[in-house]
Amino acid sequence: MKKYYVYILKCNDNTFYTGITSNLEKRLVQHKAGFDPNSYTFKRRPIKLVWNQDFFDPNQAIVFEKKIKKWSKAKKKALIKGDFDLLPTLSECKNDSHYKNKGLDSARPDKNHPN
Repeated sequence: MKKYYVYILKCNDNTFYTGITSNLEKRLVQHKAGFDPNSYTFKRRPIKLVWNQDFFDPNQAIVFEKKIKKWSKAKKKALIKGDFDLLPTLSECKNDSHYKNKGLDSARPDKNHPN
């Protein structure tokens, strides 16, 4: 059965690159050699593999890769460190407008209610 790998590379500029491949060793050689001058990692070499997960279902791997690409740098660092308990906290919305961040303070005037 064929394996698919979702991986994270740490680039020389301390950014992360997330990718997917069916041949992790070959793909790492390509990244390190600068196989594609238009790729994200080309000007950010040297790169280092910091995390990978294998999948047998290519669709599952694609979905997970797309999900990770949207994550914050802090959340990616937690995944790399294996700090799985921190992932839900880092997933919470921090915007002032998010319902979880609206306090029920009766001393604060209601912006939608005229005085």
